[in-house]
Amino acid sequence: MSDKQAAAPRRLASISRATRETRVDLVLNLDGTGLAEIDSGIGFFDHMLTQLAFHGFFDLQIKAAGDLAVDLHHTVEDVGICLGQAFSQALGGRRDIVRYGQALAPMDESLARVALDFSGRPLCLTRGRIPAAVAGGFSGQLAVEFWRGLANNAGLTLHIEFLYGDNDHHLLEAAFKALARALAAAAARHGKEREHASTKGIL
Repeated sequence: MSDKQAAAPRRLASISRATRETRVDLVLNLDGTGLAEIDSGIGFFDHMLTQLAFHGFFDLQIKAAGDLAVDLHHTVEDVGICLGQAFSQALGGRRDIVRYGQALAPMDESLARVALDFSGRPLCLTRGRIPAAVAGGFSGQLAVEFWRGLANNAGLTLHIEFLYGDNDHHLLEAAFKALARALAAAAARHGKEREHASTKGIL
């Protein structure tokens, strides 16, 4: 690690969001070690968020309370919104980051691929068979809502491919792990003396 990298400020964000449907409090440390304290009230979602933090090497605290008796949708979407806002806040001007990231992640018989760009141009695109409902009613459709909230609020161009797999749990876990690795790569500091992360001069 260079002296410049060692002296760089820690990239932290704290987000709170309250609506008539949910309350989310989130703290993100991009320069952490993968520690996670997650409580969304949705067991499988907590598991996926824990994987995201651990394999992305960032520390993440989330406390969410939502109208789960109605549906899981509002809570999952709002956590995605808050995490996207936290990434945007923690990355600041994005001048010293790698910006692009990609990863393949296997989970037993399943394989997923993620490519992303902290471009400032939100897009969430998925390809392949969207997994059906898994534990506790969580589903691939809910995962897409989370990813869309993340991308829209982080200014993230996000491509997720479910390449193949038979087990829906494994497919979703592979996608979250690939996302984690891609986020870690893209958010990494490149350590170069460069004013902007785009040839346009602005993201």
